[in-house]
Amino acid sequence: MGEFEVHRARLFAYLPSGLRCLAAPRPPGPPRLAAARIDGAVEVYGLRANSFQEKVIPGHQTQAPEALCWAAGSRLFGAGLSGDIVEYDLERLCVKYALDSFGGPIWSMVTDPKGTQLAIGCDDGSVKLFQILPDRIQFEKNLDRQKDRILCLSWHPSGTKIAAGSIDLIRVFDVKSGHAVQRILVDRRARGFRNRECVVWSVGFLSDGTIISADSAGKLQFWNSETGTLRQTHPLSSSAVLSLAVSEKEDSIVVGTAEGSVYQFQLLPAKLGSSEHQWVQTKPFHHHSHDVRAVAHTPTALISAGLDGLLVIRPLMEKVEAKTYEAALRKVTFPHRRLVSCARKARLLLFQYPQHLELWRLGATNATGHDGEVLPVSQPPEHLLQLKAKGPEHIGSSCISPCGGWIAYSTASRFYLHQVQLSGEQVAIKKVPKVPKLVHSAHQLLYSADSTRLFVASNQGSVHVVKLLHSGVCKYLHTLGPNSETTEAAYLLAVSADGKWLAVASGDWAINIYTLQSAKVFEFSIVDKEYTPWSRKVQQHGLHKDWLERDTPITHIAFNPKQASHILLHDTYMFCILDKSLPLPDDDAILTNQQSLRKTARHAFKICKKYQPLMFVDLLDENSLVVVERPLTDIQAQLPPPVYRKKFGT
Repeated sequence: MGEFEVHRARLFAYLPSGLRCLAAPRPPGPPRLAAARIDGAVEVYGLRANSFQEKVIPGHQTQAPEALCWAAGSRLFGAGLSGDIVEYDLERLCVKYALDSFGGPIWSMVTDPKGTQLAIGCDDGSVKLFQILPDRIQFEKNLDRQKDRILCLSWHPSGTKIAAGSIDLIRVFDVKSGHAVQRILVDRRARGFRNRECVVWSVGFLSDGTIISADSAGKLQFWNSETGTLRQTHPLSSSAVLSLAVSEKEDSIVVGTAEGSVYQFQLLPAKLGSSEHQWVQTKPFHHHSHDVRAVAHTPTALISAGLDGLLVIRPLMEKVEAKTYEAALRKVTFPHRRLVSCARKARLLLFQYPQHLELWRLGATNATGHDGEVLPVSQPPEHLLQLKAKGPEHIGSSCISPCGGWIAYSTASRFYLHQVQLSGEQVAIKKVPKVPKLVHSAHQLLYSADSTRLFVASNQGSVHVVKLLHSGVCKYLHTLGPNSETTEAAYLLAVSADGKWLAVASGDWAINIYTLQSAKVFEFSIVDKEYTPWSRKVQQHGLHKDWLERDTPITHIAFNPKQASHILLHDTYMFCILDKSLPLPDDDAILTNQQSLRKTARHAFKICKKYQPLMFVDLLDENSLVVVERPLTDIQAQLPPPVYRKKFGT
């Protein structure tokens, strides 16, 4: 592995936005989870792809969803306090269209069991139904308008009735007539709640007519929808119960509270061998520090999302095979995309925040030392500039050139390019006034190694190539497009060190390789498995079991230009120098204990877990690395105070 001088940077004050809502599709829909954050960002995770964050639609100041739902197969809809219903374009990664509900702020939205209708709960007390057409949605009708805002909704599995929760009340609507056919007064009998409003935050409607409610009094309750009578009460929290989700088979419920706790309830026999069943609390989980605003229940996992920005996917061990990727508990704190870029030659770091960029110069040392020694800093890191984005749209991608002379960034609708001039301690930045009209926005940005070309990943797998001139102007050269038609946006770029080749990955998992000298395309298909000889060797031998059981994805890959056999990879909790010239380890070999490796047989994986959590790792040159960390304690310190939880002995 050799020795590296490591620049350890904790300069990026990344703070995840809280998670507001989740949507998991009903089988046989694609196994994808949608999550919306308070800042308006929408993320899509592939549940069969190790919960990888496949797509991200950047946030927006005025379009933060209160509710998400999948409908008509793989179409994703959102609604929020702006009063608009939006459909998301998951190919172009933007809002496809927005439709005013004319009911004021929208608090809830659900799809019917067939996925052909949307029901929304509005601030004006109305429940509105919309028909889902092939290319849009259309207003269908209003149900009986109520006095209070409609905070939560749930369709009966038959599609004939809807349960609606508000303040102190649950109402049942007949979908055909539009009339309220049942009115249930929620029980306030909880400590300190007798004379206070009881807010029904979430409801579920079961096939047998049972309605489940979660409320601000800290209770989970089960009601008979025909008679309006209470069947069961489970006091769970001294604060609110905020969210619930029911399994497809209706034999399990997951519940989230304002204290950060998550509970599972299961429908079990009242007695051994009895045909009578009752709901029993079976498993409590404590992974969150703040409100659990949303939960989801898939056939194999319980999923929770909190205001602490943490997404937790907890497998149901009785439903999955042990010691597999599916069996791993996953806590998603950091994005699975790059928010840091490095100007290797200039020793600069660019940090991407939702509405601004920060440019820093790395520190330096004049000292030398031994392995593991911390060297004194002769020149501390320096904050050079902050570049603020204009408008309500958040920054979706950004990049700094290797020479440090260019910064590009993009929102969902606009692309920006700036020239940076560094002279000693003086920093000047100038916006490039005329950018090519063809370049509207970018899903990913990348510069060539010599900083003379900028690659802009666009829609339908295409990449625009822009030439950069020292005079501070840019010129459109051409657009690279795949041979095969694709509707998915390009989202990953990599250019060779010699500037001759560009690799482009699009959302349909196709990788296209372009020769930049003639702008021709060579297609590399993951499905066809056209790999290099070393890759074929890996497939034949297999990877070490400890490597396969990692619970966070690789988020960055780099090559050492002086060592062609070395590959640098990192995830959230480790970085690895992979030496292709050494043999692959067998399962009985030690993978991560580097002290033991020095005494035993050498293999290809050299892993370091000294630095974590990792936002970014890259080679500055053949002898030095830059490591960007973001400690979880620093994130927790910036969050608002959680609900107080009394602990034993305090």
